[in-house]
Amino acid sequence: MQIAPRLALPAFTAVLTLSACATASSQTPLPDGRDIALGQRAMVDGPVVQPVEILEDSRCPANARCVWAGRVRVKMLWLRPTGEKQPFEVTLGEATPLADGAIRLESVRPEKETAAPIAPEDYRFSLRFDGGL
Repeated sequence: MQIAPRLALPAFTAVLTLSACATASSQTPLPDGRDIALGQRAMVDGPVVQPVEILEDSRCPANARCVWAGRVRVKMLWLRPTGEKQPFEVTLGEATPLADGAIRLESVRPEKETAAPIAPEDYRFSLRFDGGL
């Protein structure tokens, strides 16, 4: 009789751990393409996308003079309805073909400053999708 209570606690702990993992992987997407952080999923006028990595941020700092304005490139995932995760890349201000239209990285925040680099968790992106049915 004493064996059952000792086994119940580890079994209960395992169930809680597995349920937490299931919740984390089925993240509810944000309702629109404004103010998306790295790792967040968002529904951008149809497609569900997720920014996963800053590939380049060569923007001219706001408190500097530059010859070239620079650019921002971000690695993204398109989370298709089938469950497939299709990688693609967006560049600030440029249209990128996706699904039956094009997605555009409209803005990147915060502005770059010469004093300190931007931490990946501080980046926020605004995206727009043109196209669809």
